[in-house]
Amino acid sequence: MLAVSGGRTPWIMMRALSEEALPWESVHVVQVDERVAPAGHPDRNLTHIQETLLTAAPIPPQQIHAVPVEAADLEEAAQQYATVLQQIAGAPVEIDLVHLGLGPDGHTASLVPGDAVTQVDDADVAVTGLYQGRPRITLTYPALNRARRILWLVTGREKAPMRAGLQRGEPSIPAGRVRSDRALIVADRFAVQG
Repeated sequence: MLAVSGGRTPWIMMRALSEEALPWESVHVVQVDERVAPAGHPDRNLTHIQETLLTAAPIPPQQIHAVPVEAADLEEAAQQYATVLQQIAGAPVEIDLVHLGLGPDGHTASLVPGDAVTQVDDADVAVTGLYQGRPRITLTYPALNRARRILWLVTGREKAPMRAGLQRGEPSIPAGRVRSDRALIVADRFAVQG
């Protein structure tokens, strides 16, 4: 199972991944997080995943698992998504590969500074408060930290200080609380040099 995060840069990587000869019939794609927005909206991570990875890779449609952010009850939607993850990856959920990005404020997934969701330790999926104008549904630290592998993609000069904090495992930034012993950080020169 592959868990895919948001952001713009990862889509280049997703497009390249779609061209690889992988056993796509065995791959399940889940989302790390999603903004509450209508289907097809450019703010939705799923829109970008569909435009890059899913239009090119021969993944069976029933193996694409979208976060149900269009539901009327977001708390219930988060519980439903947690159930889907358990059906795919067992209980407790253990994702094979999680792709994460890093925000200039140190956030990852939709685990942002000051949001109560960063304190959730008894659920794999939770609803956030407003961030950049939208509530979101996100995987929590327990789900992320059980992943077999974590791949970070960090780009941009504005992220250099947070990239350093991520590498140090700085708990004052949300990304720093994701386990590092199973992680690989891929960063461009701007995110390294600042």
